[in-house]
Amino acid sequence: MVSNTRILRRGTAIGLAGVMTLAGAAAAQDPVDPAAALAELESTVLSTGPSGEAPTSASEVVLTDEELAAVAEMGATAAIILHYGGNDWSQAQVAGLRATFEELGVEVISETDADFSAETQVADIENALVLDPSIIVSIPTDPVATSAAYQAAADQGVSIVFMDNVPADFVAGDNFVSVVSADNYGNGVAAAHLMAQALDGAGDIGVIFHDADFFVTRQRYDAFKATIEENYPDITIAEEQGIIGPDFAGEAETAASAFLTRNPDLDGIWAVWDVPAEGVMSAARAADNEDLVITTIDLGLNAAIAIAEGDLIYGLGAQRPFDQGVNEAKLAVYGLLDKEAPAYVALNALPVTQENILEAWEIVYHAPPPEELVAAASGE
Repeated sequence: MVSNTRILRRGTAIGLAGVMTLAGAAAAQDPVDPAAALAELESTVLSTGPSGEAPTSASEVVLTDEELAAVAEMGATAAIILHYGGNDWSQAQVAGLRATFEELGVEVISETDADFSAETQVADIENALVLDPSIIVSIPTDPVATSAAYQAAADQGVSIVFMDNVPADFVAGDNFVSVVSADNYGNGVAAAHLMAQALDGAGDIGVIFHDADFFVTRQRYDAFKATIEENYPDITIAEEQGIIGPDFAGEAETAASAFLTRNPDLDGIWAVWDVPAEGVMSAARAADNEDLVITTIDLGLNAAIAIAEGDLIYGLGAQRPFDQGVNEAKLAVYGLLDKEAPAYVALNALPVTQENILEAWEIVYHAPPPEELVAAASGE
């Protein structure tokens, strides 16, 4: 049962052609109002889970007083095993996890950063298991290369909760508890409607996507393309390029520079998250194209300042990483209590523009906006 959040069933990231996006279900000749479509996203989840699971609202993840008391007496421990820790999204997830684990009486005994290396992450998992944690919360860098290491954790009896991505051949309720994600499909939809809003529904654009077997970034890409193609016939995707990393900003800058060389009149570029978007900003400045419209996903500080200043990034779809961390910690405790858990929990997309940038920051990070963002929003 889902309470205040309306859930729409949506196909997995692969094979979404032919499925109408939000606000595109109307007849093809009817004009789409980006503002109305964006408003509806705040009460709708469009994503399904990695195995096609229907999403459950985060409001359904609750622990009773009796369960909280039982956990407090366990002396449980947790390891946080990240794919990459050097961005605002990861740091907010960790903040939500640590705050909630502290409330639950769970000690965090390990926190690692694989820097997008599957080999490093496998070693991180193996080293964590030596510490015998009760819980692991993690996001796999590669669903195939890390699968055996996570299975070793499951075999050791660890309660495992994943952020966004799930190892190959893993089944919720069998070898892991649950996966928690933002509505990444919805955020891709948001970024597309924001692009259309900024371009008044017409123009040529480029797309920079994550060229990896990574479920949530593929959802964003599929959603952005489908929304543009199905709802905005006067917007043409003229250029596409994938980036692999780990230098996502540099690769995106190179790709965007090539776009702008071949298409000097390009009107906009979508980047798969905020760090590549920063690379697109650098390319636009180098090409002396200050009119380029950029939209993206993830409310990092640099992207937030750019939005506040009206500097190239028009808007983005924001995840809610602190809230993801809160729910991941709670669900990990479900595993310790042998409590039945939803297979896939999703949090609503949050469209962000200059109009709501300060409010959005507080929603995303559960903290006041930093001084430099407040100054940018006030025009100082």
